[in-house]
Amino acid sequence: MAWASWTTQGVFTGPGGVRTDEMGVVTGDLTVHTTWVGDRADVTVQYTGASDWFTLSGSPVECHSEEASRALHQAVVEVVRVGGGRSTPAGWASVG
Repeated sequence: MAWASWTTQGVFTGPGGVRTDEMGVVTGDLTVHTTWVGDRADVTVQYTGASDWFTLSGSPVECHSEEASRALHQAVVEVVRVGGGRSTPAGWASVG
C-alpha cells in the first residue's frame, strides 16, 4: 500500500486559530502534519515543540493520490495561516 507524509513547522495561526477535534480551537505556533495512506489523508496539528497531536476537524479526508495529498497539506498550511477557526479546506472530499 502506498503512503507518504509531510510536516511543516512554525506555522503561525491567523486570528481565531484552527479547529481540532480534541481541543477545540488552537492558536499560536503550530506544526502541521499530513499522512496519506491509500485513499485517505489524516491531518494533525501540534504546538511546535510539544508532544501532543490534535486531529484537525474534518480529518481524515478522502484523497486518492500522493500528489493530491501533498496539495491538501499545503492547503491546510494556508488555512492555518488564515485562522478564523477553520478546519480542513472545503472541497477536499474525493480528491485525486
